[in-house]
Amino acid sequence: MSLIDESFELREIQRLEGHTDRVWSLAWKPATGIGGVPAVLASCSGDKTVRIWEQSRLTGSFECKAVLEETHTRTVRSCAWSPSGKLLATGSFDATTAIWDKVGDDYECVSTLEGHENEVKSVSWNASGSLLATCGRDKSVWIWEVLPGNEFECVSVLQGHTQDVKMVQWHPSMDILCSCSYDNTIKVWAEDGDSDDWHCVQTINESSDGHSSTVWALSFNSSGDKMVTCSDDLTIKIWGADIMKMQSGDGIAPWKHICTLSGYHDRTIFSAHWSREGIIASGAADDAIRLFVPGEND
Repeated sequence: MSLIDESFELREIQRLEGHTDRVWSLAWKPATGIGGVPAVLASCSGDKTVRIWEQSRLTGSFECKAVLEETHTRTVRSCAWSPSGKLLATGSFDATTAIWDKVGDDYECVSTLEGHENEVKSVSWNASGSLLATCGRDKSVWIWEVLPGNEFECVSVLQGHTQDVKMVQWHPSMDILCSCSYDNTIKVWAEDGDSDDWHCVQTINESSDGHSSTVWALSFNSSGDKMVTCSDDLTIKIWGADIMKMQSGDGIAPWKHICTLSGYHDRTIFSAHWSREGIIASGAADDAIRLFVPGEND
């Protein structure tokens, strides 16, 4: 049976309360919630804190296990776990990115990354956990290399966007980075094998079937051959690339427009995420969450 034949229902199973201001971002900790390991979730907020929630083995309810505070001085806009789940990165409007490690029962800030001129909007780890990307209101994307001893070195500052960069996201299996921006574009970045410099290998804009307004978010499917983006233009777009060509080392295959989903939200679409099961969830300013599955011919 395909996903299109199944019926779906979204049910609220618990409301997590504790933040005193808007919650901006959530991140599930890798390798939790499976194999008897309790699920762990991080949340970050305009109250300048990050909360760590863990599911009880007995009741199944989530409980706040830690509050990470007194490090960021403004809104914490984004959070992301490293692939191993050892480190948590948090990006803030105070222009810094904090790196947290669990030491005993407590989380400690083990590194603070500085360089952005103002608000950090998004943080993302690559598949191996060796690189961290950050982006911000200063129109730049920074790539940091993870060094021993919780040290981080900036290896590239990417300046291709002309407006606020809303989100960065690494490809799930390759060191290819995508960013989306207030300038209505999506940019694809890759490392030049000869010089180790990072450069833009593709810009997706309105003339290439891209969005006509701010692009707020992007997400890859689990195999990495498709990407979903969402925008202020009230559309969700699906993109595809020849992943086999890229994995064979035969160059960077361009992302091509597959389809546009419109008419499902009537206000800005702020978030779109592709689940491991192949379901796309979108969330918008119209207070609606919608689920999309592939059609019979997709």
